[in-house]
Amino acid sequence: MASTIPDPQSGTPDLRPKEGVPDPERAGRVEAHGIDHIPDSERHGHPRQLFSVWAAANVNYLSLVIGGALVLMGLTLWQALAVIVVGNLFWFFTGLLSISGPAAGAPSEVITRAMYGVRGNRVNNAIVGWLISVCYFALNLAAAATAAFALVEKTGLTAGTGVKIAVVVVIAALTLAIGVYGHAMIMKLYLPITLALTAAFAVVAFYVFGETDFSYVPAEPLTGTDLWAVLVAGVTLVGAGPLSYTTSADFSRYLPRTTSARSIIGWTALGGILPSIAVCSLGAFAATAVDMTDPQAGLGTILPGWFEPVFLLALVLGTIAINALTAYSAGLALQAVGLRIPRTRSVLADGTAAVALTLYGLLVSDFLDTVSNVLQLTVVLLGPAMAVYATDILLRRNRYDGPALTDESAGGPFWYTAGVNPAGALALAGGVAVSALCVNTLYTGPIARALGGIDLSLPAGMAVAALLYAALARGGNSVAPRA
Repeated sequence: MASTIPDPQSGTPDLRPKEGVPDPERAGRVEAHGIDHIPDSERHGHPRQLFSVWAAANVNYLSLVIGGALVLMGLTLWQALAVIVVGNLFWFFTGLLSISGPAAGAPSEVITRAMYGVRGNRVNNAIVGWLISVCYFALNLAAAATAAFALVEKTGLTAGTGVKIAVVVVIAALTLAIGVYGHAMIMKLYLPITLALTAAFAVVAFYVFGETDFSYVPAEPLTGTDLWAVLVAGVTLVGAGPLSYTTSADFSRYLPRTTSARSIIGWTALGGILPSIAVCSLGAFAATAVDMTDPQAGLGTILPGWFEPVFLLALVLGTIAINALTAYSAGLALQAVGLRIPRTRSVLADGTAAVALTLYGLLVSDFLDTVSNVLQLTVVLLGPAMAVYATDILLRRNRYDGPALTDESAGGPFWYTAGVNPAGALALAGGVAVSALCVNTLYTGPIARALGGIDLSLPAGMAVAALLYAALARGGNSVAPRA
């Protein structure tokens, strides 16, 4: 079977580094690598760089909205803060997955061939890696565009259809530029982006704290089963963020093979946990003082007029940061699905699809609302997928043969049975099935109904997927450590 790694001879110059040539990983140069293996001679960097990558992606509007939503769901302020802390502990899973990047010198989209087989992994990447990513990209882009529309109107212009299209295209172009330039650009930009966003949200915090009711309790406090249902749903809502990053090895794969696994886990997890807890908590604090059903308008009542344009710009910048990571990984996923195109073109293809969805949703129908509702169910898939990946890392003791993972031939080490690893496929299917029985979002599964509405889809799906994979993989000897 032919490799899906794009052939640099087919119409595009070979930008891949030659043996003995100094490291070409510079912010001003388009990244040459796609899903191919990164040789040891090109590895560089320090795991502390991962902190700003994940921090910039979490000082954002979405985290603020989630924090406010927890209070709107009926929790007291301190219950909401407890949920925020517990939900953000899932960032340690994101950190754990990151250690496979330096071990293999490959992105997550390739490493998961070890779990699902060459063909099975194409299906995995098509759904988990690409489709869900493009939908998230569209939703985030719509949120950024809404803030940008408000900013445009503050200048005295009317945000008509033409202006809206132009705004969406400009924001998408800035986002995709980062994704196209790739890894080095992300590492270069995300520290100053983190600092700028932190400064902006610090100002928001100053004014929010002045209005916060620290003893806030809803008029009708939740008790019993209703309380537990909301607490578990809140943890799932917060945890969905880190669980969506099953591609965290994409941003660590250039680190030297000998980089400390503990450092990678620590810096990745802290980069997600600290800003997410801070911004989510800020949203919860704000919900005790203003109406967070419309966070932008609600916060506008307590923020000074001079700061509103700065705040709107910060919302746009934060969304660009998170969407650039999404676009980058989605581009790699599109290659891993089997399309023989350069990474730059795959990123642009992702962006084009996301822009089309965004414009259709904003200008034509409530399509984005439909997508948003569907994505509420993604935890049913993402939780088990994260669990299978994490379990594989533990079973293999994080030993991955990067060059072997690029072998897509029928005789390759990760071909398994007809291109599918039964252990991974069955474990994922089992985890998703159990999770679907426990869910209580757009529909109520039978187990959730029996528990009075308590949604255990996240822990149940992850536990079943992990246990099934451990049992099936060991039984089939499909995770023997590789040098």
